[in-house]
Order: sequence, then structure tokens, then C-alpha cells
Amino acid sequence: MIDSPLLPHLDAYIDGRWTQPASGKTFKVINPATGDHLADVAALAREEVIAAIEAAKKALRTPSSFEQRHAWLTGIAKALREHREEIGRILCLEHGKTWKEGAGEADYAAGFFAYCAEHLDLLKPRTLDEKPRGCTWTVQYRPAGVVGLIVPWNFPIGMIAKKLSAAIAADCASIVKPASKTPLTMLALFTILDRIVKLPAGRANLVMGSAGMIGDTLLSHPDVAVVSFTGSTEVGRELIEKSAPQVKRLTLELGGNAPFIVFEDADLDHAADQLMLSKFRGNGQTCVCANRVLVQRQVADAFVDKVVERVKKLKLGNGMEPDTDIGPLVDRAGYEKVRQHVEDAVAKGAKLLVGGGAKPLDTEWGGFHPPTVVRGLTRDMLCWREETFGPLAPVGEFETEAQVIEMANDTEFGLAAYVFTRDEARAQRVIAGLQFQHIGWNTGSGPTPEAPFGGMKQSGFGREGGAEGIYEFAEAQTIPRGA
Repeated sequence: MIDSPLLPHLDAYIDGRWTQPASGKTFKVINPATGDHLADVAALAREEVIAAIEAAKKALRTPSSFEQRHAWLTGIAKALREHREEIGRILCLEHGKTWKEGAGEADYAAGFFAYCAEHLDLLKPRTLDEKPRGCTWTVQYRPAGVVGLIVPWNFPIGMIAKKLSAAIAADCASIVKPASKTPLTMLALFTILDRIVKLPAGRANLVMGSAGMIGDTLLSHPDVAVVSFTGSTEVGRELIEKSAPQVKRLTLELGGNAPFIVFEDADLDHAADQLMLSKFRGNGQTCVCANRVLVQRQVADAFVDKVVERVKKLKLGNGMEPDTDIGPLVDRAGYEKVRQHVEDAVAKGAKLLVGGGAKPLDTEWGGFHPPTVVRGLTRDMLCWREETFGPLAPVGEFETEAQVIEMANDTEFGLAAYVFTRDEARAQRVIAGLQFQHIGWNTGSGPTPEAPFGGMKQSGFGREGGAEGIYEFAEAQTIPRGA
């Protein structure tokens, strides 16, 4: 069982109190690297989720000043940075990513709270320069109300930071639902909110248990104004349907299928280094990681050699070991999906260059799938159509600019893409032609707190980060005043 000063409680947090479920029900949290039983975490019933919503509604009766919100946001950012090593350790144990990567995620999360603290002026009232109809027009930003924040397992502290920081900035009260695979990092955050930041009762509430029940409760309850969800497109579609009767406001960051495009004039060593960072971060379990590597035919041999050379140096192992580069997949289903994608690609003509050879798992927890590169990617392969979400880099080739734009856009998803070329005019043409929200030019970098991030097409709608992310939780209220 896990032992941490940031985990004195494994219960829900409702109305400023750690709350045990009336039923006594719990669920297990397993270390995907070892199968060790880490903790038994509270599983709530619907009535307890409703109690959390009521606590949040009550908290909204006492508005907070900009000064109070600034203090909370900066306090959270400071605490996350001070406890980065322990948060990283907890994250490593329940997720499988390396300890150093987990600590880096704590820094990333702190950045969202710091950004929102520094930009609270975005929410202050403003008066229009114009005077339509002889009136003075003022725009005020009101809190949207009670918000439901549903986060995935792949970035347990990073994803909630995007949502909760903006919600606090907008003066909303939150109901937070972590993924059942990785609730311990969220429990550590709520320990910080309770003990260090001393967020007022009801401002942030933590509920755990059945994802379907909690999601349905948030969507059907009339006092929940906004639901922000990060996860699969399949679940996103369900949320849209279930939110329709109340015309409930949604922010959805859904699936991805990122093309990583390398032109003949690119710096191939730099592109290979950036592919390693993009593809294998988080064991390949990120929504923005390169999913289809598309290389111009003239440099395909040289580029593939550089990538294979780098992949061979990666060390697969327990993320608690300091020299580990790649940890386990989070569960059996994730491992088997990667294995299936590799086998499908090889069966359809791809050449296995490094990795592969994974055997079926006979355990329910995660498995260590070797980092793998295949060459000969074609459109009939699973790894073309689906998001692999694991350490597989399939490489395909293209001839022309127009061809690769068409190839890249051949997906229902529109989250992230990457373009490597030294030709600025070409880059601008390609970026304009790509149907993706986040496009890295000569970088494999993912999102940052300072800029908006979200999806196009079936990768969702709404934005997180930047001014746009803050406005997702605010209502713009317009007041014309006559003479």
C-alpha cells in the first residue's frame, strides 16, 4: 500500500470535509508496473454526488474578490512546485510514467494556476469605446456557476490544472471527477487545497466512483452550468447527447491522430529528436503524440535510420528507476491495443524495424510494450485510422506537398499535427491546409498554459489555456446604460 504525506485520506472531499461513502464501497488502485495494490479509494453513490453539487451551489453565494482568487491560484502553483517530487512519485506509482516525468507534470500543472493568477484582469469589467444608441456599454464577466470537471488518467495533475485553474479564476465552484485508474494524484492535490491553500468549503469538491453515474448526474442536474471533459471521442458523443435536454454548456477535448510530417529540407536530426519527445512521452499515452509519421520519400531512409538508432537506446522498465525512459502501459487493454496495432501493420505489409514481439498479457494491470518502429504505413492499417495510445511509431512516405496535406487530413480527428521544414513559405501553406488546432512547426511541443488548446472536427470543441480557457467558465454579461 502506498504511504505518502500527501495522502492522509482516501475519501471524497465534499463541502470542505473528507467524506467517507455511506455504503463503505471502495475501488482498488493498482501499480501498472508491478501489479501492487496501492490503495482502496472511496466510491460514492449518486446521492453523495448531489451533495457535492449542493455544496458547490452554496459556496457560490459568497463571491470571492480578485485578490482572494489571486492568492488561491498563486498558493496552489507554489505548493505544486514545492511538492513536485512527491507528486511525481505518486503519479509514477499509479500511472507508470517515469518519476522525473511525473515531477515535470507537476511543474506543468503549476504553470496553469500561475498563468490564471497573472491574467485575472481579463475578467474585469470593460467599457466599450463606442456609444451605440447613445448608451454607455459595459461588459462584465460573471462566473458560469457550478462546473463539473472530468479528467482522464494519462495526465492526472496536468489535465485538472487546465480546468480547475480557469474555474477558480472565473469564481466558479467545481465538482472534480478523476479517472479511477489514477485518483491518488488528485487526492494529493486536494490535500494541498485543504491543508495549505485552505480553499473555502464547497469551492472544489472531489467525487470518485462510477464514471457513468457521476457523468450522468452532472449532466442531468440543473444546478451544473458547465461540464468540461477530456477523454475519448466515443464518450464525448454520449455527453453531447445527454447534455442536449438542458442545453448544457460543454468543453470537450477528445481523441487525436496526429500526423508528424518531415519534408526533404528539414533538419533530420532535430526532427528525429522531436519525434522521440512527442511519440514516447508518457509511454506514448498522450492525445497529442505523433500517431502517423509521414516522411518525404527522398529522405525517408536517412530519417528512419536516425529514429531507429534513438529508439534502440530507450530503456524499458519501472518508472521509479532513475535510468528508465519508457514505463508500462496503464492497463491490459492499452497494452493489447498497441500489440494489435503492431501485428496488424506487419500483417498488412509493414516492415518491423525495432521492437515488436510483445506477447499477450495474462494479468489485468499494465504491461511493458517495447518501443516499436514499423515502416510501410498504409491507410488500411489500424494505426492509420485509430489512435494507438502507446509506443508505436509507424512511418509512411509521401511525394508532394499536396499529397501529404491530404494524407494528414484523412482522419476524423483534428487535435495536433507537426510539420518539419526550413522553408517558411511551405510551412505556412501546409499549416493553412491542415485541419488541426495545434500545429507544431519544427517542434514536437504540446500545449502550454499561455496559449489556447483544444480540438477541431471530432476532437471536440472549447479551449483550455490562454485567455480562451478562462472564458470557458465565465458568462459575458452586457449592460447598456442610458443617460
